[in-house]
Amino acid sequence: MRFLSKIFRSAVRDGRLTLVGTDGKVAEFGGQGPGPEVRIRLTDPSLDWKIFLNPELKAAEAVMNGQLVVEEGTIHDFIELFFVNKRQFDLNPSQIFWNGLSRKFRRFMQHNTLLNARKNVEHHYDLGNDFYRLWLGGDMQYSCGYYEAGTETLDEAQTAKKRHIAAKLALAPGQTVLDIGCGWGGMALYLAAVADVKVVGVTLAEEQLKVAQARAAHLGLSDRVEFRLQDYRNVTETFDRVVSVGMLEHVGVSHLTEYYLNVRDRLAPDGVALVHSVSSKAPPGITGPFLRKYIFPGGYSPSLSEAFLAVERSGLWTLGWIRRFGGCTTPAPWPPGANASRRSARPWSPCMTNALPRCGRSISAPASAPSATAHRAISRCNWAASATPSRSAGAISNRPRRDYWQRNSRGWRSCTPRPARCCEARR
Repeated sequence: MRFLSKIFRSAVRDGRLTLVGTDGKVAEFGGQGPGPEVRIRLTDPSLDWKIFLNPELKAAEAVMNGQLVVEEGTIHDFIELFFVNKRQFDLNPSQIFWNGLSRKFRRFMQHNTLLNARKNVEHHYDLGNDFYRLWLGGDMQYSCGYYEAGTETLDEAQTAKKRHIAAKLALAPGQTVLDIGCGWGGMALYLAAVADVKVVGVTLAEEQLKVAQARAAHLGLSDRVEFRLQDYRNVTETFDRVVSVGMLEHVGVSHLTEYYLNVRDRLAPDGVALVHSVSSKAPPGITGPFLRKYIFPGGYSPSLSEAFLAVERSGLWTLGWIRRFGGCTTPAPWPPGANASRRSARPWSPCMTNALPRCGRSISAPASAPSATAHRAISRCNWAASATPSRSAGAISNRPRRDYWQRNSRGWRSCTPRPARCCEARR
């Protein structure tokens, strides 16, 4: 393990890594500071040079394919060991090369035209809804929840998120709402049920559309909620409100301004939009090669500076800035369901069913001190911002901004819409 030893010797300082090669030789690295202690074993001798040449992609693929086995500690510990030493790992010449290449071509990699966007969505979401039911909550929310007390279940946190967003939108009966990237319909159905509004939800995933439409029919909300297989750029109507949860990550850096221009054009003059996204407090970056290849082709979580620069260019007025949500906690309940049904999931997608359940454990430990350390190293946050084309936006801007959504949230806390589960489509 000549090449890997060179990387680990220079990069691993905090925590301790024990490496067992294919020849049975053992080498230890780190120990200079506190951190996770992990023992890994390689089963393929070619990993020595493969990981050396492309560390981030080849190490992840080796874990996924069982060629890199974590013998002591967990995969979460192994990933955390990387992040607590990330500064040193990023100084590896091959990592510098690949990161530089990704930065140079990231606009090409995220060139989400109408055709490319459809293909990328199909790659990720059209795996079959039964696969996603294995590890998402009852409402099939594929974005972070809102852990107000920190003790909520996944479903409770997702309901709190939807209630929080509904309150921020200051909805009134009879208003119209556009849900960009509606997923399996949970947000649109919730808004229609608790606020008596009419919602149009658009998605590019046929499998999501089937479930969303069936749920609307089952809940008797088909007269108030319309789901379409449509790119947000092809919507022509105007709405009182626009909401978009977890969609911005699919837009791509070169399309951010186009996205917000479309949001602006879909709003009535006094309308309000709320966009919720995973982002980073770090400078503009890249999508990792493993995520780009296997999970989110064309995807990118924009930095706050990139997102708000696009808002400025669109001419929208920002009403509310960042509200950080508990993104580090949300995935915690996912892996048990995924791992328990892992064998049954395999027919749908070899890469996704391998990558998500195994690597899901790496981001899904409960929010303890070690997890928080890794989370700070990644510099990730989940945020929601509201904006309007009108400087006066009477529905919101004339109210005390800190208080209006809290009053709305308290008012809707007692609202209990009918369960959002759909009989469908469960089998």
